[in-house]
Parts: sequence; C-alpha cells; structure tokens
Amino acid sequence: MNTSPVSVNRNLVVLARVLDRLERSAQPVDPEQFRSLVGRLAAELEATPRDAGLDSVLETFPAAAELYENLHYAHAGLCRSALEPALAAELAARAAIESARRTA
Repeated sequence: MNTSPVSVNRNLVVLARVLDRLERSAQPVDPEQFRSLVGRLAAELEATPRDAGLDSVLETFPAAAELYENLHYAHAGLCRSALEPALAAELAARAAIESARRTA
C-alpha cells in the first residue's frame, strides 16, 4: 500500500480557498477582482498535473472544481459531476417532455 503524502500546490490551494470564500460571501465582490482571481486560479489549474494532489484540492473546494470542469468541458464534458444524478435528471426531463407532447 502506498502511504506517501499527497503533494499539493500551495498557490492552487490558496487561490481555491479564496474563490470559495468569495462564492459564499454575502458581501458584493468587485467584478475585476473576481475576474483576476479566476484567471489566476485557471492558470494554476492548467499548470497543475492531474494527480492525487489536484483531486484533493478539487474535492475540497467546490468552486475550483466547477472552474476546472468548465475549463475542460470541451474535451471531457462534466468530468467531475456524478453520473447518476445527471442521468436521472436527463431521463426525468425526457419523460416530462414526452408527457407534455401527449397532452398537447
């Protein structure tokens, strides 16, 4: 069994933590400050190899995970979203559409 500690990019953690705080904040956030933060975090996410350290950050910070998913959407779709809820939502939507068609 591998018991070596996971190496985590400290800049990535700090930026992810700040983004999560801003996302949950009840106070208004300066749009330019937000864009700057997201840009810096996006650059760190792109520069960080996909490994256990990155997975740990993405599991801990939902806003960073959402940004990561958006950055990779063109190639991987909703790569970090659970498949079961997405599939259930799609099936429910199809059933609702079909039901609406029958009653129309």
